[in-house]
Amino acid sequence: MASHRSPRRTPLPGQSWPARVTVLSAAAAGAAAALSPAAPAGAEPGAGKPAAKSLNARIDRLYEQAEVATEKYNGVAERAGKLRKQVTNAQDAVARGQSEVNELRNSLGGLAGAQYRSGGIDPTLRLLLTEDPDGFLDKAATVDRIGTRQMLKLRQLRAAQHDLEQRRDEAAGKLARLDSLQKALKREKKSVQRKLAAAQRLVNKLSADERAARERAARHGHRGEAPEDGLPAGGGGKASSARAASAVAAVKSAVGRPYAWGAAGPYSFDCSGLTQWAYKQAGTAIPRTSQAQRSAGRQVPLGQARPGDLVVYRDDASHVGMYVGGGQVVHAPYPGAKVRYDPVGMMPISAVTRP
Repeated sequence: MASHRSPRRTPLPGQSWPARVTVLSAAAAGAAAALSPAAPAGAEPGAGKPAAKSLNARIDRLYEQAEVATEKYNGVAERAGKLRKQVTNAQDAVARGQSEVNELRNSLGGLAGAQYRSGGIDPTLRLLLTEDPDGFLDKAATVDRIGTRQMLKLRQLRAAQHDLEQRRDEAAGKLARLDSLQKALKREKKSVQRKLAAAQRLVNKLSADERAARERAARHGHRGEAPEDGLPAGGGGKASSARAASAVAAVKSAVGRPYAWGAAGPYSFDCSGLTQWAYKQAGTAIPRTSQAQRSAGRQVPLGQARPGDLVVYRDDASHVGMYVGGGQVVHAPYPGAKVRYDPVGMMPISAVTRP
């Protein structure tokens, strides 16, 4: 009769159970050692793990992409806001035009009624039949004046109707463009949210020590790269103007408030929202996006930066902070962080702009 018991490996001759366990353990340890890279002498356990470096690189890339998408969102939102005001003005103009047309129509109706009541037969025949020619001529002159006024009102009505149609077409065109911009805003919003969610998932994979190391790297140079050349001398000098000084005071007052993408204060900010808000407190309007802020004034060498200057980062100008002196900027860094001071050379600088 065939056996249904599970087959077992036959032990090697002369090999006991403890010996087999020892052999298997040594084999497993050897396999693990073969799969793990050798740590350099004197390195701390887990230091410089490729996994953490790879995660940090991916997180940085996602945050940069999210900032690009955020600034694109801000630009679309700014255009949509302006267009929304234009739509409101166009709709008001349509309402005023319709009121004018209605008023002219009512006026024409009154003139037509007066003409009808003055007599509807041929004026020459009425003159032959009337017993009071002088009185009739007076009435005829009145009717003629009514007719002239009626023609004038009719021309005004036609002009008003034409103008009303143009205003309606203009309002409809603006509404269509606004609808298109609002759809673009939704797309950009989803893009930002996807990138930020992906970045957060990667951040969650880092250990507490790795997250702390990442934060230190973010605040002391761009991921270990050499600091920028030509940094301003210590102290940074005085603000270039009274309004720049006011903007510096405003941006400092925002330190500690949370980052929120698409926000421009007063309780939360993204990077360009913070700098725009600070200059608004100083009575100066600057554009909404970091790309536009790069061109919102005179560009100066980094070594001549003064408090109130805008420091724009990366080649695509996707991040901006405000120089406040002493080699420091105040900026809104990224989701989960708060408005804070950081070294001006924390990441590659593309321009320094003095509004």
